[in-house]
Amino acid sequence: MTDNLTQQRTTPKPVRRVTLYRLRTVALAVAAAETVYLLARYGAGTDLALADGTTVGPAAVAVAAAVAGLAGWALLAVLERVTSRARLIWTVVAAAVFAVSLLGPLGGADAGAVLALSVLHSAVAGVLITGLPCRCR
Repeated sequence: MTDNLTQQRTTPKPVRRVTLYRLRTVALAVAAAETVYLLARYGAGTDLALADGTTVGPAAVAVAAAVAGLAGWALLAVLERVTSRARLIWTVVAAAVFAVSLLGPLGGADAGAVLALSVLHSAVAGVLITGLPCRCR
């Protein structure tokens, strides 16, 4: 009985490994978004403003990246439970969502804002699409 208990404590569970990997991926997506924001705002001096006058700040960037990552993770988790082709289906859906999300930056106040917001969307999508569907089980 002691050997079994010791083995349970020392053997990492595949679910826990996947959860930690995906949590790190979402955190990396937020970090990538914030890096792009900081480079655009302070490196290039671009105001991330929309045509209606709304300014995109660092908190909005972090929250949007986190929500996108967690929503993508949730969809992937559901697909993994209901189909054997979850990664393929998720990747196609994620690419489509990314393509549609690129319509948002078109509402930037100027060309610099449009470019910065497009790069921001691309950075988050790149991290999430390559990172979430891991083979780490």
